[in-house]
Amino acid sequence: VEFVEPPLGAVVGERVMVDGFVGEPATENQIVKKKVLNAIFPDLTTDGNGVATYKGVALSTSAGPCVAQNKLANAPVG
Repeated sequence: VEFVEPPLGAVVGERVMVDGFVGEPATENQIVKKKVLNAIFPDLTTDGNGVATYKGVALSTSAGPCVAQNKLANAPVG
């Protein structure tokens, strides 16, 4: 399991985005009640370069992509 780090220059509190997925973030209550994390964790992995992805699409901020802490390729993100 790899932890993800924001890119250098990312603003604290900035939303991490995934191209093609739009909408408002779920509230803490929605995440708990609907077990959102259980639904998305299986699709959070790193690509061959250690970039964190959701369903194969990079997680990113305005400063660039989010990368796994150890840049481990093709690993689950947690």
